[in-house]
Amino acid sequence: MRAERRFAEDIINLALRKGADEAEVYIRSSKNLSIEIKAQKIDALESSLSFGYSLRVIKDRRLGFSYSTDTGDIRSIGDNAVETARWADRDEYLELPDPELVSGSDSCSVDIFDPRISSIGEEEAVKKVSLLEKAAYEEDERIKNIRKARGTFSKTDITIMNSRGIDRQYSSTACTAQIMVMAEDGMDSQMGWYFAGSRFLDEVSFEDVGRNATRRAIQLLGSRRMNAQETPVVLDNLVAAEFIGVFASSLSSENVQKGKSLLSGRLGKQVISPKVSIIDSGLLSGKLGSRPVDDEGVSSRGKTLIKEGLLKGYLYNTYTAKKDGVPSTGNAVKSGFSGLPSVGISNLYIEAVSKSSVVSLGELFRVSGKCLYVTEAMGIHLVNPISGEFSIGVSGLWIEKGEIAFPVKEAVISGNILSFFENIEASGDDLRFFGNVGAPSLLFGPTDISA
Repeated sequence: MRAERRFAEDIINLALRKGADEAEVYIRSSKNLSIEIKAQKIDALESSLSFGYSLRVIKDRRLGFSYSTDTGDIRSIGDNAVETARWADRDEYLELPDPELVSGSDSCSVDIFDPRISSIGEEEAVKKVSLLEKAAYEEDERIKNIRKARGTFSKTDITIMNSRGIDRQYSSTACTAQIMVMAEDGMDSQMGWYFAGSRFLDEVSFEDVGRNATRRAIQLLGSRRMNAQETPVVLDNLVAAEFIGVFASSLSSENVQKGKSLLSGRLGKQVISPKVSIIDSGLLSGKLGSRPVDDEGVSSRGKTLIKEGLLKGYLYNTYTAKKDGVPSTGNAVKSGFSGLPSVGISNLYIEAVSKSSVVSLGELFRVSGKCLYVTEAMGIHLVNPISGEFSIGVSGLWIEKGEIAFPVKEAVISGNILSFFENIEASGDDLRFFGNVGAPSLLFGPTDISA
């Protein structure tokens, strides 16, 4: 990555010579392999190399930006960035981060690179992905069709440098596996989906992903509607993680400052159950959201955003932090080299405050006596980000006396997400990450369910 570093220096020096007060270069190169399997044969295979870089400049408190995929474009990139700054509005909050915010390469190291993923060949990768489909079919003969069995393997190199002294480079890898299956029994059919991902190849079991997708489909065969009632609810860890994902946008300082967050004006107040906390960390070994620095070069760290139900803080990049007069939390994210930094999560997850409230899934069922165990939810992304109001269709299993009684379909949970999460009574011992959002199974107190 030495060549990228020298390249970044050249662009910064060029931008400063052309009149920029401050300049930042972001370089991203990646190698990607994506494979889909159908009937134990390759249905789609895509192998690609990508490279791109961007220049962000500040001139007279005005922002300029340009990007390219061609290393020969640096003169025009410099010209374009400085020229666009001339026509932008002045903004007193514009600045690039100082190197003091990067607390040294050693103190912010995190294990996110696996040479096995970096060097994996197509033949080995195809064998891995084939296990998804094979395991799904072998788990139960009622699996009649598989919509998608897909695996991805990638390596990414990042260079971030600015004229204030930030100079960071790191490499990461990622492996993901996902599958969607269809189970059939007579005239009844049910879908099942599952996913796993990690920075390390050995932490992704393609067989387990296939088997779990099958189990999720099979357990819903024979589903029937339940009576409308108020009853405890257990969200399995996948559905719980989807709900926690709703908090991602609400915890963004950018959305708070724009009045687009249901947590606006709630700092220091009780917002969810005192039995749980919500944490964001970019320093969890092997997790897909981990990285030593954010996309502005600010050091990653762990921060408790909601502690024992109390809202303690928001996520910040350099710009939004300047607006609120606080330090950046290291949560600048870019969708790619061609985008400007916004605010986003690293690894966001919920955990119990006390170990005494962490129990097995079976114990959650026993404690509740009877409950609806939700394994699938439709439309969580439609939760109103400002009011928190929601109405979500769910499927799952009806539990009586701690045991599965029958599968349930077409139930509806409605309400306000903050009120819903104020009702958490216990957490399971099965914390899992789906992408960069993690959750255990969660037990909620009596909840209105319509059918």
